[in-house]
Amino acid sequence: MTGRAGFRCVTLRYVTVSPASGPADGRARRGLASAVTWAAPALLTLVVTAVGLDRAQPWRDELATWSASTRSVGDLVRLAGTIDAATGPYYLLMHGWLALTGDSVIALRLPSLLAMTGAAALTAVLARRLVDARAGLLAGLLFAVLPGTSRYAQEARPYALATLLAVLATLLLVEALRRPGWGRWAWYAAALAALGLTHLIALTLLAPHALAVLAAHRLGLTPSTDGPDRRRWRWAPAVLPALILVAPLVVVGRAQRGRQLNWVHLVRPDDLTALPGGLTQSGVVGGVLVGVALLGAARLGWRALLPGGAVLLPVLLLFAAGAVVPLWVPRYLLFVVPFACLLAGAALAAVPLPGALALVAVAGLLGLPDQAALRRTHEWPRSAPIDYQGVARIVAAGQQPGDAVVYSPRHSWLFLDLGLEYHLRGERPRDALEVEGQARRGDLWAAECDRPAECLAGVPRVWLVVTGRHADPVAAVPGAKGAALRDGFTVQRVWQRPGLTVALLAR
Repeated sequence: MTGRAGFRCVTLRYVTVSPASGPADGRARRGLASAVTWAAPALLTLVVTAVGLDRAQPWRDELATWSASTRSVGDLVRLAGTIDAATGPYYLLMHGWLALTGDSVIALRLPSLLAMTGAAALTAVLARRLVDARAGLLAGLLFAVLPGTSRYAQEARPYALATLLAVLATLLLVEALRRPGWGRWAWYAAALAALGLTHLIALTLLAPHALAVLAAHRLGLTPSTDGPDRRRWRWAPAVLPALILVAPLVVVGRAQRGRQLNWVHLVRPDDLTALPGGLTQSGVVGGVLVGVALLGAARLGWRALLPGGAVLLPVLLLFAAGAVVPLWVPRYLLFVVPFACLLAGAALAAVPLPGALALVAVAGLLGLPDQAALRRTHEWPRSAPIDYQGVARIVAAGQQPGDAVVYSPRHSWLFLDLGLEYHLRGERPRDALEVEGQARRGDLWAAECDRPAECLAGVPRVWLVVTGRHADPVAAVPGAKGAALRDGFTVQRVWQRPGLTVALLAR
């Protein structure tokens, strides 16, 4: 009797305790699995992109960011009205950031690194929402090992931030469709507005978002009671603030296009085929990503409409516009890469996890040569680096009181003056031909003296910095500036650095 009673007691104790602890344990396991889904890609991205963060010296575009972001707010407004309205909000953000952190190479690039880390995490979360947790984990990990992720995580430009905001806006759209409410639509509207202010081209994402809204029920994103008319009336007001905010940037930027994009050509068919390699910074890895993403799209069927549209529609819209107006710049489409990784993650999720992780590792290994190359220089082609720092060291080691510096060409996208100024700061020689600086002009280039011979009068020595490799750099300087240098000075010594030549001239 006692044994049976004891057995009953134990049985009762098991029955009463187990139901209370089981669901809690299950929730904890699910919570841990959910955290791993996004935390692992975020951590991997942070580690990979932080390696060699300051190894490649700032290139021309980053020098423009540094020049703009270290100006006063008034000078920034003047710059936006002259040449760079579309990037003005990003410069304003960086202005505040650099005021807090200083302007070292790491400080310049850290916002992009953090943005790419966040983009990896959100890519995983979005893939988990649209597919499953395994697809989310694999999509995020694949995004982390792409050379293009490191390249733009290590660049002080708005593309990484736009990538983060593109994924965030899409995730918030999915949440707003699944659980409608004005609060969720307001968050979506805020993310969309931030995306447009960061990168105008990224608003082409509105096209796949519109498709997702129209097909939300078929995609399983909304309850059956939520009809298409109701979804449209919720989505349209959320889009409106972004369109209103970016409208002035579009108007001003359109007038500036001739100066800002005068180096861009009309798009050609081969530009489209080269796009995967351009975005991933590796032709091999780009090809692999496209192939696996296509398999993922086939596996998902209708569920591929949103991520697939987020890849294809922005590309096709920019390609169509680029056939009429010079707009096609591959890095402008960087924000579509996470959605390609989402589709690829869906394909890899069909493989047992060890095999899928091995395939991600193979993609990472294929990109290693490009990972190493992009940490040497950000210039393209990478076989033609521009060594601003090397020239700055030569000038710093040999300059004397009274020295001046002359650049040729002055109005170049290589920004010779900004490169020397960044590395020498207040220690650079006087710019003998400058009559109005960049900030005062509201421009990226300074204005030069109309009569170089008069402006160089009384200067005992000149440091001449020219683009390219020249045995006789003075002969490479055209016009009145070259004549003034040839008539008034003799070459004392010439140094050649990658992409640049520097000469010391004396009376």
